[in-house]
Amino acid sequence: MTNRIDSTEVANALIAELKEKHGELMFYQAGGCCEGTQPQCFEKGGLYLRMQDVCLGTIEDCEFWVDKDLFEYWQHSHFTLDVIDGFGAGGFSLETPLKKTFKIHYRLFTEQELENLAPVKISE
Repeated sequence: MTNRIDSTEVANALIAELKEKHGELMFYQAGGCCEGTQPQCFEKGGLYLRMQDVCLGTIEDCEFWVDKDLFEYWQHSHFTLDVIDGFGAGGFSLETPLKKTFKIHYRLFTEQELENLAPVKISE
C-alpha cells in the first residue's frame, strides 16, 4: 500500500514533544485562506470534524484529517508533514508557543503509486 501522508524526522520529534505535554493529538488541514492552508495540530478531539472530512492516514499514531474540498483538489498528491521555524498564519495549533509551524510539502503520486493507494476514512 502507498501511504498518502508521511512525515520528516523533525516533524516526528515535534509531535513527540507535543504528545508528552498534551497527550493524544490530531491534525486537521482545511482548504481555506490563511491558517486554513496549514496543518493545525490539536489535542485529540479538540476539533469537531465536519461531515465528509477525510483522514489521509496517521503520523506517529495521530490521525491527519483534511477538509473534503481540499481532498478533492489534492487527492492525487502525497503529503509530507514538516516543520519550519517561526509563526504561521494561525495561532491555534499546539506548536505555535514553541515558535514552530507545521508545513506540508506536496508531490503528485506516480502511476504505480496511484494503483496501490491506501484507503481513506470519511467522517460521518
